[in-house]
Parts: sequence; C-alpha cells; structure tokens
Amino acid sequence: MAAMKLIRSTLDLESRVQVMGVLNVTPDSFSDGGKYDDAERSVARAFEIEAEGADILDIGGESTRPGRPGLKPVSVEEELDRTLPVIESLRGRLRIPISIDTTKSEVARAAIDAGAEIINDISGLRFDPALADVAAESGAALVLMHSRGEPETLHQMPPVEDIFAEVIGGLRRSIEQASRRGVRRERIILDPGIGFGKTPEQNLQLINELDRIIAEFDLPILLGTSRKSFIKRTLDKIMTADARDDRRERVAGTAATVTIGVLRGARIVRVHDVGEMVALTRIVEAVLKGS
Repeated sequence: MAAMKLIRSTLDLESRVQVMGVLNVTPDSFSDGGKYDDAERSVARAFEIEAEGADILDIGGESTRPGRPGLKPVSVEEELDRTLPVIESLRGRLRIPISIDTTKSEVARAAIDAGAEIINDISGLRFDPALADVAAESGAALVLMHSRGEPETLHQMPPVEDIFAEVIGGLRRSIEQASRRGVRRERIILDPGIGFGKTPEQNLQLINELDRIIAEFDLPILLGTSRKSFIKRTLDKIMTADARDDRRERVAGTAATVTIGVLRGARIVRVHDVGEMVALTRIVEAVLKGS
C-alpha cells in the first residue's frame, strides 16, 4: 500500500498502520460527550493525542450516538462553531494531519481552509455529494464509510441478509460518485461502517473477513471499532455479570478488534484510547515483521 499524499502531509500507509485519534467536540457523543466541548480543553486533548503517538487527529462536531433520544442533525453554523476554533488553534502547531468528521460540504470546506487535510464522511456521500467536490478541489483525502438510512435512523436500520454484498455494493457506489466528481482514487479511503445498522455477528464477520473488502477494491481500509456497543453486546452473551467491568471491557474489546483488523489488512484504525492502541498496533506489526 503506497503512501498517500494529502494537502501538506503524507500518510505513511506502506510501512505502518496509521492510528487515528478521536476528538469529539460535542456535548453528546456516546463515549466522551461533553469532555471536550470547550475549545481550550479540546486543543489540550489534541496535543495529548499527538503525544500518545497518533498519526492522525479526527475532529467531529456532530454525534451519531446510537440510541440518542430525538437525534436531530446539528446545523452547519453550530458544527462550525464547535470545530473551527479548535482546528484554527492547531494549525501550524500540530505535527500530525487533521481529519474533519462531517457529512456537510460547508463544514468540510471551512475545515479544510482552516487546516484540515482529510474529510471523514460517515454517509459515503449519501447525505451531501458535494463533499466530493471539496475533496477534489482541495486535494484532501476522502474517507467513504458504508452506512444505511438517514441521520435519524443510522443505527436503527433492520439488518440485511448478506452483509458483504451490502457493504461492497454501497462502497462501490460511493467510489463511483466520488470519481465522477473528480476525487482521485489514490486519495480515497474506505470504512466498512462497523456498528451502523449491522448486527453484532455481522460486525464480527466484517472485521474477521476485512481482507475480502480489500481484495475487492485495493484501497486503504479504515477500521472504527473503538468502544462500540457491539463489543458489550457480544460480551453480554458470553460473560457472567460478576466478571464484568465496563472500562476493562471497552479497552480489551477494542484491542481485540483492532488486532484482528490489523491482521486482516486495515491500514488505519480509529480509536479513543490512543496510547493503548498505538502500543498494541506497534506490537502486532513487530510480531508480523519478526515472523
């Protein structure tokens, strides 16, 4: 897998897996909502994420938390108010590239102008195809994630029977749309969308057979399993209540899925527990190289 040229930076996808650290500047994210909804605290956390060894910083200003009551899209203005001050404060100070996690072309454009170099779109261009125009015009990398439904129903969609046919078909449509709008193939990253309208069993299958998607497209795969509910729901079936610990399960479950993902060919892993997952990823790579 060749290196990926961004606007100012280069992602070293060839020699090592890239660790993307998550920074949610929202009041209601499922795992860290409200912790970093203040610009000063967000900037401080961004530098912590870099110091912990992340290769990319992913900033998001709108939660897609499953089960959030009355989930409503955040306005462009509110999302910009949450994300732009942080990106502007980091420009020229953060050594690692910034990704903007958004489904809105207006937010992506402003974020790119402020210093971001990657657009991370959970809708795979379904919500706002003009995101591809922003990527094409700016030279930013574009993450296309598989998902189904509208913003209010992303996590409530009934599961499909053949998850690989669904994911591969959806990603193919996203790639074709991005290409029609001028996004160069060498700047496209794919995400199978773990947790979005998929059963726990389908999530596990996608992780374990990630190489099937890689073989289909020969594009870098981003895997985002960090702290997701399918980990808890899987453990609910196989562990007794007295052996449970939420923090331990969250980190251990993420670690297990990241390990399998790296073994199956993921080139980027999106995580909240950055230091732990950087260490894990580097050990997995060392073992693979040692063998």
